[in-house]
Amino acid sequence: MEYRQIVAVTGLTGLYQLVSTKNDGALVRSLADKSIKFVSSRLHQITPLESIEIYTYSDNVRLHNVLESMKENDAAITELVSGKKAAANDIRAYFATVLPDFDQERVYTSDIKKIMKWYELLKANDLLNFEIYNQQMADMDEAVMEEDAAEEEAPKKAAKKAVAKEEAEEKPAKKAAKKAVAKEEGEEKPAKKAAKKAVAKEDGEEKPKKAAKKKED
Repeated sequence: MEYRQIVAVTGLTGLYQLVSTKNDGALVRSLADKSIKFVSSRLHQITPLESIEIYTYSDNVRLHNVLESMKENDAAITELVSGKKAAANDIRAYFATVLPDFDQERVYTSDIKKIMKWYELLKANDLLNFEIYNQQMADMDEAVMEEDAAEEEAPKKAAKKAVAKEEAEEKPAKKAAKKAVAKEEGEEKPAKKAAKKAVAKEDGEEKPKKAAKKKED
């Protein structure tokens, strides 16, 4: 059982391990008595603990970070959440030692008591070892970053391939064009030579005519 499998279910007290999901709900196991029950998605909302954040006056803080801080000073938790009537001021004063800048208006005393009870359940089930969870989250973040980098590189590689392909297609065309020009020039040269020979021949034929005219005179 891992922390990422733990969920809260609206309308039900305590915490549960998500066993399996179905189209119309899910099977969950109680951390308190280990009983398994089906919860309908039409009647209940299932919220993973890893998705819960606590309001502060700056950036919200993930629940597991708050629970980790509570481990350093959990002596008062049992007394505050036990059957004895604990004063709201005492509960809020304790929570301020854990999360000093929590939003005093948006975080209710009932929310704090619920978090304390969750802490007790998680502790009893040895689910407060967040070093493994933090490493898993870091690995996931790294994988996402690598995937994003690969997605950014993909268009660049595709563009390079397209340019290379275009250049490869252009080279034969340029060579063919050069050959055509060379062939055309090669065909023009004999034609020019033939034209020159024809002119020279014509000039040669005209010279005897001139000689004949002189003889007549």
